[in-house]
Amino acid sequence: MTRKITKVLIANRGEIAARIIRTLDRLGIASVAVHHAAEARAAHVRMAGQAVELVGATPVAAHLDAGQIIAAAQAAGADAIHPGYGFLSENARFARAVEDAGLVFIGPSADVIDLMGDKISARTFAERQGVPVAPSVMPTEDLDTFAREAEQIGFPLLIKAAAGGGGKGMSIVRSAAEMREAARIASGEALRYFGDGRVYAELFVENPRHIEVQVLGDGAGNAIHLWERECSVQRRFQKIIEEAPAANLPAALRDAICDSAVRLASAANYRNAGTVEYILGADGRFFFLEMNTRLQVEHPVTEEITGLDLVETQLAIAEGRGLPMAQADVPLSGHAIECRICAEDPENGFLPETGRILRLDVPQAEWLRFENALDTGQRVTSDFDPMLAKLVVRGDDRAQAIGRSIAALRDLALLGVGTNIDYLARVLDHPAFRTGDLSTGFVATHAADLAEPAPDPATLDQVLIAAALADHHFAALIDSVPELHARMGQWRN
Repeated sequence: MTRKITKVLIANRGEIAARIIRTLDRLGIASVAVHHAAEARAAHVRMAGQAVELVGATPVAAHLDAGQIIAAAQAAGADAIHPGYGFLSENARFARAVEDAGLVFIGPSADVIDLMGDKISARTFAERQGVPVAPSVMPTEDLDTFAREAEQIGFPLLIKAAAGGGGKGMSIVRSAAEMREAARIASGEALRYFGDGRVYAELFVENPRHIEVQVLGDGAGNAIHLWERECSVQRRFQKIIEEAPAANLPAALRDAICDSAVRLASAANYRNAGTVEYILGADGRFFFLEMNTRLQVEHPVTEEITGLDLVETQLAIAEGRGLPMAQADVPLSGHAIECRICAEDPENGFLPETGRILRLDVPQAEWLRFENALDTGQRVTSDFDPMLAKLVVRGDDRAQAIGRSIAALRDLALLGVGTNIDYLARVLDHPAFRTGDLSTGFVATHAADLAEPAPDPATLDQVLIAAALADHHFAALIDSVPELHARMGQWRN
């Protein structure tokens, strides 16, 4: 059964809301933005056909108010809600409430979100489908039993939150002596962030690669993959550079990883877009990590190598029109890299930065996308995640994509708040990155090489002078006469 979607409320903000609105505009579908009072003039609000203010003690609290968002959709006459990523995008109760309200949830069913949102049930389900899962210890309130069973697997182990991700409630344990205290701390952090203190432990693969597979499902047991993405360059367990396809991945291994992702999605009757994530060891063994039941931050690199608009595909599946193509027809062309532009200080533990955007100059090229919702004068606060934008570059091959990405980063000017732009360029230019020698430990392993070199004073002076002269407003002032002096005529000292 098909159902035409005519108006979509985007239950999100910033660059992902702007990105969804662009596709809706192209398809002739009306859009509704939501915002806290603090973002009443934000770019995504101005782009949308309608906007609804959400009330909350904080901006984040407003965006997490499921009842208020559904009421806003109904009042605006929307027939569907797109959750974007983050906030309520993987909240099964929200998905269920959206559908109970007679609206279309542009994502998987609430039951599947429940299944895959709990890391333990997801692992168990994956194992039943023959998807490789790392040896693990399931949670128990008896820490002595937990520690004893963990010792039987061997160390190092990774303790993880059962109900969440993003590096929260996660720690590496290298000996039995550390086990009890690490489990206690991880459980407390998981309880604070996810409201669920359950943790589990699994074999920790030293310096693995992080490989993920984009899947699409029709909800009736049919699924396809759109190839894999490499997400190994991370800081604090969070990705900063993603690319597609993965570097130096043998064809047989690529097929095995992608096929297992399709098998998992098909068995779950997965509907809409999702991502199956894996860790890949140096020995070629790969293990299921988790499934993200939403559109990923890094989805643009998949779009660049397939030519598909994943938001358009999501809408088609949500309308009941099925998958866009058969697996054999999924294209794979060129290489794409995404750099996450974050307001943070790489030289100070990647701590978030705040400030006001004083200038934004974005390079232009047909092979470049700058996904953002930024304005000159906009305040960057600690209210939201520090990611500001995404620089996405396409090339005929990986070497060209790297070269173009470095050039684009060096041409990108975002002044007024500290960012990781220069750091990202150094990562891409590192010999290990260029050769595809990647792992989740890349940032730590090459920390000394990636540190910002201190400029000598003479070079710094030259750079500042060049930057000032390049600014047309500043250049115009060089030959101008201040108004007071102009009124005085020729007489002045």
